[in-house]
Amino acid sequence: MAASAEGRGYRPDALAAADIDAYLVQHQHKTLLRFITCGSVDDGKSTLIGRLLYDTKLIFEDQLAALEADSRRLGTQGQEIDFALLVDGLAAEREQGITIDVAYRFFATEKRKFIVADTPGHEQYTRNMVTGASTADLAVILIDARKGVLTQTRRHSYLVNLLGIRRLVLAVNKMDLVGYDQAKYDAIVADYREFAASLGIDRVDAIPVSGLRGDNVTAASADMPWYSGPHLLAYLESVEVDLTAAQALPLRMPVQWVNRPNLDFRGFAGTIASGSVRAGDVVRVLPSGRTTSVTRIVTAGGDLARAAAGQAVTLCFADEVDCSRGDVVARADEPPEVADQFEATIVWMADEELLPGRSYWLKLGARTVTATVHAPKYKVNVNTLEHLAAKTLELNAIGVATLSTDSPLVFDPYARDRALGGFILIDKLTNATVGAGMLHFALRRSQNVHWQALDVSREKHAELKHQKPAVLWFTGLSGAGKSTIANLVEKKLVSLNRHTFLLDGDNVRHGLNKDLGFTDADRVENIRRVGEVARLMTDAGLIVITAFISPFRAEREMVRKMMSTGEFIEIFIDTPLAEAEKRDVKGLYRKARAGQLRNFTGVDSPYEPPESPEIRIDTTRMSAEQAADLVVERLLR
Repeated sequence: MAASAEGRGYRPDALAAADIDAYLVQHQHKTLLRFITCGSVDDGKSTLIGRLLYDTKLIFEDQLAALEADSRRLGTQGQEIDFALLVDGLAAEREQGITIDVAYRFFATEKRKFIVADTPGHEQYTRNMVTGASTADLAVILIDARKGVLTQTRRHSYLVNLLGIRRLVLAVNKMDLVGYDQAKYDAIVADYREFAASLGIDRVDAIPVSGLRGDNVTAASADMPWYSGPHLLAYLESVEVDLTAAQALPLRMPVQWVNRPNLDFRGFAGTIASGSVRAGDVVRVLPSGRTTSVTRIVTAGGDLARAAAGQAVTLCFADEVDCSRGDVVARADEPPEVADQFEATIVWMADEELLPGRSYWLKLGARTVTATVHAPKYKVNVNTLEHLAAKTLELNAIGVATLSTDSPLVFDPYARDRALGGFILIDKLTNATVGAGMLHFALRRSQNVHWQALDVSREKHAELKHQKPAVLWFTGLSGAGKSTIANLVEKKLVSLNRHTFLLDGDNVRHGLNKDLGFTDADRVENIRRVGEVARLMTDAGLIVITAFISPFRAEREMVRKMMSTGEFIEIFIDTPLAEAEKRDVKGLYRKARAGQLRNFTGVDSPYEPPESPEIRIDTTRMSAEQAADLVVERLLR
């Protein structure tokens, strides 16, 4: 089954054919090294990995035949085989000439097993690089010898360091294209080490290679006698990486599910993220803080006396403690922190920029909560490492910001524990991953600010007013008629002895929101503040009427979730843009069309109409008076 060429490294099939049991025992006890290859576009990452697979005999006859056929089709022979085709296997990727995902490959030698992540070099796919690096022990940073250190090289190096990878090997690739020039190599290594030192990386091991020709990949190169260090494979086989570090940390096991196949058994299943546990250990379940002891460690292969990081187990407890998916089991005397406000580094991965104040799903371990990211403290220039002022984060930007969650999170700082310190952000409407982050620490105010119990409840406030609190949320384009109808609704409700308050979009910008402009980020914050005020007013038992363009569905949904069930009534004033522009009572459309007013909804800023509002009003078919009567009728009904 192996490729026919001889003398190119390890042959796992030879031992397996002679004594499969001996092969399996040998294979089981090898250490595993996870590494990532990264760098700029066309630095040769996929070619280098393909060469490793080819030379370690992990290529079979049918693959080799197809590879050589592709090389003949491309007009190359022998050493000019396109090894990248071994990794970039999708036809669509070949046609586009780019790698569009993370390709994971497994291979092994006599000394070690490897999982390698081949990540795209293109800037728009930095998100994939973050994914590949999140589980890596080591990073191979590739640099094209013709180009030297590029911006994407610096970005990937910064991220590698940020993600906690402490072992780096610099592979200066395509040395054959610069005539194996030592001076060129030395200059690139010096340049990169200077940048690495500014990141706090005190050791970088450098190797000159040619992935295409095989120089210093799995064997020493005769064309570079001036280099006396190990070739890349020898380096990967011998590099000392602390693969037991996770086991040395305190016990952390995020609970994936509650395992209860029958009434006599109740266990809590998950993969141990760090540390170890023994039967009899006293543990703490967080965030509840309840303590108990472990009675059994159950696996598919039977009960264990001890389990450690990386093992999937089911723990049984001595007591009936409240424990569910997303909770964390820890040593009782070494618990992680619990908080709902944090500082974090965020890598933004979406084409649409971060909107501070918008609610996103935050997933950390097995727990998913709603999180709000606040305006960044700064973003990082990856070339100079300078901290730059920023109001938001765009695609591939790296910044530091604070965030808050709607319920407490069990966490460790990322620098201490990747498993409980790393998170992703997910857009609530599209379910797309838009960011990844590393928690630094909990904000002190998250520990010092607590809900104060009040004796007079919101139900008592409503009872005194003889009404049910509600939020009548008018939304629509500028000039649609929101304020006119909302004003009429309030007058009609007051005449019926209802207790109301009208929050108008223009009026709140004279005080509460006078510091906000009309960018997307400021619009999000505008609605967040108004939503919080509306919620407090419903606590006081009032019927709150709001008239805001509120252009984004996500923020309207955020306000809906602030309220009790049934209290939020979305009223879409469905006036066509042409009709609203024709009215143009304030002359705003005219200014926007003339370029004198930027970020104007309907002209150069989007409006997302409600998909299922409680009330829809077409002002081209209904007068303001009729619309107000309809709203009041629906509310009282």
